[in-house]
Amino acid sequence: MSDVLEKLNRLLDQTLASNAFYRTKLSGLKESLPLASLDAFRQGVPCTTKVEWIADQQAHPPYGTNLTFPMASYVRCHQTSGTTGAPMRWLDTAESWHAMLEAWDCVYAAAGASSEDRAFFAFSFGPFLGFWTAFESAQKRGMFCLSGGGMTTETRIKALVDHQCSILCCTPTYALRLAQVAAEQGLHGKDFALRAIIVAGEPGGSLPAVRSRLQEFWPQARIWDHHGMTEVGPVSYECPEHPCSLHVIQDAFHCEVLEPASDDAVAPGQQGELILTTLSRIGSPLIRYRTGDLVRAPEPGLCRCGSEDPRLEGGILGRCDDMVVVRGVNIYPSAIDQIVRSQATIAEYQVEVFTKDHLTELKVIIEPIASLQPDHVLRLASELARDFQVSLALRVPVEVAQPGTLPRFEMKAKRWNRR
Repeated sequence: MSDVLEKLNRLLDQTLASNAFYRTKLSGLKESLPLASLDAFRQGVPCTTKVEWIADQQAHPPYGTNLTFPMASYVRCHQTSGTTGAPMRWLDTAESWHAMLEAWDCVYAAAGASSEDRAFFAFSFGPFLGFWTAFESAQKRGMFCLSGGGMTTETRIKALVDHQCSILCCTPTYALRLAQVAAEQGLHGKDFALRAIIVAGEPGGSLPAVRSRLQEFWPQARIWDHHGMTEVGPVSYECPEHPCSLHVIQDAFHCEVLEPASDDAVAPGQQGELILTTLSRIGSPLIRYRTGDLVRAPEPGLCRCGSEDPRLEGGILGRCDDMVVVRGVNIYPSAIDQIVRSQATIAEYQVEVFTKDHLTELKVIIEPIASLQPDHVLRLASELARDFQVSLALRVPVEVAQPGTLPRFEMKAKRWNRR
């Protein structure tokens, strides 16, 4: 615990010396340093929210003021998917980037990955952080790495078989898709050399039903869950002894679990919001960051696997806020609203969020203005689906309702429905 406190004090001292965002947010704290205990840290340092750093980037484009070093020190820029309305950018120094690769290495170490493995990355390799950290960390570990960027599902299946890849990295949804298409092609799990499937990007990796479906096709492969975020980096790895549970990498993070609506800690085993402080990604740090992830507070003590890293039983249980994760993409109502409202001929709309095959999906139902001709209605639905694909990098089904059939609202609208 003294080691964690020392790291926190060092982080605060360095950040308050030169980081404009936190000098403003934590003004007056410097006189209290060094903090004497973790309780003093929790009681004296307010939480940081996503709303704050989004507002900071919007007020100080393009990168905001959460920068501890001069611009010349930063070597990487990655961004979120833009589902809050605009992509939010995150910068890293060489030191911070190396720290994230080390964190990803914990994921590979738990899965027993070595230079004997061939890893396939079924990602598009856009500007999002997770693709690049996963790939580069695997390279550093000495694995034979293959990128699936730009490939169709069929081409990726062929590559997995041709190269006899032993590790697959993708989202749980896409792993299910690969299994489905491979089965349609007449392939079987034994045609693959996979021994480990490392998934992230959505809660499915810790859902027993999803894991079971994947292992029905690939019985020889173990599923390994992991989670992270653009703004903090790789956070956790699956416990080798407790499937569906995640260890938070405490060399990289100080974690707390609080009541979602307050700053009160929850008891071990109880559900609350995961709060993270980055200890090693110091170029653009986040201090007591409210992730919005719902978890069970870890039990104290050494895990059966031998790790001292805090273990989150059941992994990520859900979200505390209004964000919905669909096939690895974070979707906010404001992003959908912005895209729909760009079409002047849409009178009203609804969003249905539902579970299909144990994973979260959504569809948008639009009501065109009454004067729109039938051929224009079809074109409108097609254009909107394309806009979702372009803006969110996600295929969103669009259905059309008859004019006058969707609800109207005088007060606050309720357009999102879960079933």
